[in-house]
Amino acid sequence: MPDTTLTSLAGLVAGRIAGDGGVPITDVHHDSRAVTPGSLFVAIRGARADGHAYVDAAAAAGAAAVCVEEEAAVLVPQLVVGDTRRALAPLAAAVHGDPSRRLPVVGVTGTNGKTTVVHFLEAIAEAAGLTPGIAGTLGARIAGRAAPLGHTTPEASDFQRLLAAMVAAGVELAAVEVSSHALHYGRADATSFRLAAFTNLSQDHLDLHGDMEAYYAAKASLFSPARVEAAVIWVDDPYGRRLARETAVPVTEVGRAVGDVHAARVSTSVEGSEFEVVAGGDQFSVGIRLPGGFNVANALVAAACALELGIGADAITAGLAAVARVPGRMEPVLVNGGPAVLVDYAHTPAGIAAVIGAARDFGPRRIVAVIGAGGDRDRAKRPEMGRAAAAADLVVVTTDNPRSEAVDSIVSAVADGARLVAPERVVVEPDRRRAIRAAVRAAGAGDLVLVLGKGHEQGQDFGDRVVPFDDVTVAREELADR
Repeated sequence: MPDTTLTSLAGLVAGRIAGDGGVPITDVHHDSRAVTPGSLFVAIRGARADGHAYVDAAAAAGAAAVCVEEEAAVLVPQLVVGDTRRALAPLAAAVHGDPSRRLPVVGVTGTNGKTTVVHFLEAIAEAAGLTPGIAGTLGARIAGRAAPLGHTTPEASDFQRLLAAMVAAGVELAAVEVSSHALHYGRADATSFRLAAFTNLSQDHLDLHGDMEAYYAAKASLFSPARVEAAVIWVDDPYGRRLARETAVPVTEVGRAVGDVHAARVSTSVEGSEFEVVAGGDQFSVGIRLPGGFNVANALVAAACALELGIGADAITAGLAAVARVPGRMEPVLVNGGPAVLVDYAHTPAGIAAVIGAARDFGPRRIVAVIGAGGDRDRAKRPEMGRAAAAADLVVVTTDNPRSEAVDSIVSAVADGARLVAPERVVVEPDRRRAIRAAVRAAGAGDLVLVLGKGHEQGQDFGDRVVPFDDVTVAREELADR
């Protein structure tokens, strides 16, 4: 690509140039520690730090120019704009050659299920002979190679660089999770989506959005004709039905029993599910190895996306069947002689209810659930999480990621919610390892233990430190010691 100059970027963001506008820009960064020679440093005002305090550091690291809201005393050229955060995405997209316009991008949003849908789409693309790229909660993969990410949807500068790397690697289908935080903060701005998929919406992230209406509005903003060509929407969810009515883009409605794409003859077990995908006048059989009725929904959304992209039934069937495991999503932990254990990322009231409901379908004698809530996050959902967990036969309330909050206050809020439903079935153990140990030892023959909340995470965040902690590893160790 030809060099992009500061002058050529100014018009995209209604900016004013101070200094040499002809300086070439080769990359865009929002973190001064990541600045490379020739790049543009965009100074963003954040909750904990103001990037304007780091313009000198960025210049010293080799930044060719800086983008600021107020002209600074710095020796490199400056692009002065009204809102650096909103300028970040269009600047990064332009410098990287608008990568989303050079490959089909599927954006998957919703409270639960995003990660699994993206992994299904990756496998379907591979089965169709296409080179896939994915990004989300578990990181990124470009043509099968792993790449770490800091957020479910990276900051705009990193996201556009990631998409450019996918283009350079020959990716033919990109499937990315689009979080409500990303939509709120503009991380996915300046991205053209071939498809946007909606899974569901339930209480989460209200510490950011304030209420469910604002949360819905953030998700719905992805489905604008200016951003996306078409939509795939799960309409068994009430917010999905509303979104299908309100969006102005063409919609493929997906549901368990009704919709443009739906299922027939569903059979579920702890080993997975088998069902027919019905799409218009076509029908084909699929089998998935991820247990739970909600994974039937995730598979249907992925299948509908693939059909919309012109991928055939054979590749969809093969791709869905190929996904044997998504880390921390209904992940089995098996030790000879021990009770069955499943680890899942469920950390919302609806997610917890869905996992326990799916577990009931497996026919266990009893369900023992380990659950905690994260600190410094949506406090209102904590008692609701406890109420949802009380659908289990025994609830062990513990820590999740306390962050800067007192452990006892978080645990008490969850436990109080559970006790409103089943006071006699609630045990409190703030230490997460001991909680998992208690659940495993309380489980008998034919019982099922659910370890919920952290899923794939490899550490426990106490605010001033992160302690290594993996639910799968700990559950396996406690099963072995049982």
